[in-house]
Order: sequence, then C-alpha cells, then structure tokens
Amino acid sequence: MLRMFNTINGQVEQISKPENGSWLCLSDPTDVELATVAQETGIDLADLRAPLDDEERSRVDVEDDYTMIIVDIPTVEERGGRDWYETIPLSIIVTQNMIITVCMQDTPVLHPFMEGTIRGFNTYMKTRFILQILYRNATMYLRYLRIIDRESDKLELKLRHSMQNREILMLLELSKTLVYFTTSLKSNEIVMEKLTTLARIKQYPEDEDLLEDVITENKQAIEMANIYSGVLANMTDAFASIVSNNLNNVMRIFTIISISLSIPTLIFSMYGMNFDGGMMGMPFTDKPWGFLLIVVVSMALAAAVTWFLTRSRWFK
Repeated sequence: MLRMFNTINGQVEQISKPENGSWLCLSDPTDVELATVAQETGIDLADLRAPLDDEERSRVDVEDDYTMIIVDIPTVEERGGRDWYETIPLSIIVTQNMIITVCMQDTPVLHPFMEGTIRGFNTYMKTRFILQILYRNATMYLRYLRIIDRESDKLELKLRHSMQNREILMLLELSKTLVYFTTSLKSNEIVMEKLTTLARIKQYPEDEDLLEDVITENKQAIEMANIYSGVLANMTDAFASIVSNNLNNVMRIFTIISISLSIPTLIFSMYGMNFDGGMMGMPFTDKPWGFLLIVVVSMALAAAVTWFLTRSRWFK
C-alpha cells in the first residue's frame, strides 16, 4: 500500500502525488508500487526492497542522492488465539526533497504520524521526523515489554499448579522474544550513534532534547529487556522443577491408593478361591455374619495402610 502525506497549514493531510517536503509511506508494497516510487525518486529498487526481508539487519547506508536508515521495530502477530511478539525491519529513506518509509507490514509505529497526533510533526522537517520515528519505536518496545511482563506473571500463577509443559513452552517463547528484542534494540542503538555523527543528517539545536530522549528511551528498553530476560530464564528453570514435583505428588497419591486397594483385593481373592469344607475352609465362612466381618476387617486394614503410607518418609 502506498500512501502519501504532506503537512499543509500545520495539519497532516493525505495527498495523491508526491510533492516537495512530502512523506511517502510504503506498507506491504506491491512490485508496481515499488517500481513507481523508484522511478519517481531515483532510489535504487534493491534498497526499496531491502526492508521487505525480515532478516535484514539494522544499518545506515549513504548513497549519492539519498540516505537509507534501517531499524528494527516491534510487531505483534496473533497465532492460535495468542499474541506473539517479534521484530521486523523498517526503512527510512531521506532524499533531498522528501522522506520515504518502507515496511513489510502496516505498522502501528507510524499510525500516529498519519493521524497527525504527534506534537511538532512536520513532513518537511526530515531530521526531526527521523528522531520522532525512533522515539515512537523505543516507546513501542517499552509498551510490549510491559505486556510481556504481565503475561509472565499470569503464567507464573498457572504454573504453580500445572503438570503440563504448555505453560513452560509459553515461557520459552517469551524468553525467545526478549532475546530478539534485546538484539534489535542494541542494533538500533548502533544506528543512533552513527546518526549523531552523520554529516548528511543535519543536527538542529532544537532537536537536541529529542535526540537525548530517543537515546534514553532506547537504553531503558534495553535494560528492561535484559532484566525480564534474566527473570524469565530463572523462572523457566524453577517452574520446570515445580511441574516435575507436582507430577511426583500425583504419582505418590496414586501409589498409596493402589497399595491400599490391594489389601481388600487380596483378602477377597483368598476367600473367593476357597472351597467349602475340609482343611481348605477359611475362618468365619460358616458364620452368618462372617461376610460382614471380613469386609469390615479388610476396610480397616486398608485404612491402616493408607494412614501409615501418608505419614511414611518414603512417600513424603
């Protein structure tokens, strides 16, 4: 999808053709849209396609007529009724007359810019626009990290009584997400450091505070990702042991039940295989109340064995 925007009288408005100072937003673009933008802007088609590869690394490329900045942005995908978090590349290409963004998805990182809700945003102020995108990107990382932390807390409550691997596998998936987040944030930090020394990207005094905020937010996101990653790693190891212990407790209960039930089964089997009369006669078989007595004795022995096993250190 190709959308074009320009700031007109302080308002961000969508336009039908590119103008000086405009912003071209390519989200999941078609080959025709990529070829059209490449022809109108003079940008190499290969550079426009670069962020469409989800394995593309964060970097800054300086060409003769434009500068391409690629950063990793967070995204959420729904699979199996759950949200899964990952990172994808976003390209910011700055030319002499306009700025172009390219992404394989319609990312929420750019939605506030399209809606004109970002304070001080103007499409023709290219340096500030870049910093605002990077700041918005860092805040999105922080938002998703807090969501991941809340999900891990919910999983912690479930794991206390769980005997399945499903919750542990979900914890492992969150841990993998945090590794991706940490790697992407560190790559973005390198890009920011290069931008501060890049002569092609002009530095304005009024943007210094914004640049500091971008660097601070990104560092905070890296620190949070590292902390949550360490917590999840320890939690996964701990709850793997808890799941195993819960399973052992269930097996202990079933073992006690099995041993206890074997007592009356043995007694009833002995009486069931006995023949009347002779030396093979069993006690109380000739009494009218014998059957009831045998049942009571069997239940009493089973209860005594159950009591003993539940207090035995072998079954603790």
